[in-house]
Amino acid sequence: MTELTRRFRAGRADRLDRLMADAVPDISRSQAQKLIEGGRVRVDDAAASRPAHTVEVGSLVEVCLPERGVDPEVAASIPLDLLYEDEHVVIIDKQPGLIVHPVPGLTGATLVDVMRARYPELDTIEGDRPGVVHRLDRETSGVLAYARTPIAQQTLKDQWRQRETVKLYLAIVAGAVEPAAGIIDAPLGHDPHDPRKRAVTEDGDSAYTEYRVREQYGDEAALLEVRIYTGRTHQIRVHLEAIGHPVLGDTLYGQASPLIGRQALHAWRLGLRLPSTGEWREFEAPLPADMQAAIEALRARHGLDPSDRLVGAVRGGRP
Repeated sequence: MTELTRRFRAGRADRLDRLMADAVPDISRSQAQKLIEGGRVRVDDAAASRPAHTVEVGSLVEVCLPERGVDPEVAASIPLDLLYEDEHVVIIDKQPGLIVHPVPGLTGATLVDVMRARYPELDTIEGDRPGVVHRLDRETSGVLAYARTPIAQQTLKDQWRQRETVKLYLAIVAGAVEPAAGIIDAPLGHDPHDPRKRAVTEDGDSAYTEYRVREQYGDEAALLEVRIYTGRTHQIRVHLEAIGHPVLGDTLYGQASPLIGRQALHAWRLGLRLPSTGEWREFEAPLPADMQAAIEALRARHGLDPSDRLVGAVRGGRP
């Protein structure tokens, strides 16, 4: 296995792990800590072993990243559920368990590997994440847009940056949700107590989430429709936990659930303008079987019709 070295100079005096997470887009702060503790980081040509090590302004930091070896045939064999495809963009229904892009410490094929195996033209896009426009957490299912050309990637990224897209999710959360509709406007940043997590912090990035209850299952759980206007890391999971209703099965921000083996979060509908024509389109991904089964169990337990259909087909127009 070959290795890739990233170098940068510290633009401020700060903790080594924090500087790495900011300077190297491939890694999170927790992954930076693992690399430091694993002897893969040097500061001014001296080995660094403590994530809390203070790096002075102008110091040279060298990070040795292991480069993964993924068999293209294996990547090409991973199934994808296509919702739409043209010469510039692919819209997929991402299955839970598939990570979007490579990160240190994780092995196996990612969506980037799968797409590069299927679409050779992605090699014309520069960078480590060719075609990636946005991402979903590893265990989150649902609609995801992927660019096939450089111009499509830039056009779609501009839509995300200018908040022109519509992003709706379905989430099963713990507890009786009151009020039944609301807005969560709370900035998000790194959790000072756990580098794996995000938290509501005074100096965090602005984050805006809107929700409404679609079904309530007594005091046990609720099905929410959630719209996000920003795209912060773990935004929905952190915001819902902050109001006392963590996503079922989310072991990072809540707890495991006997109803589902992952976080019960699904990217249900995505609206955007197609790079090829400028046409506004909205795409929906049907509720996956594990979330549908959890809902049916909750309905049966609380006297609701377990056979009601929740999610319709693709719809056009802005909500």
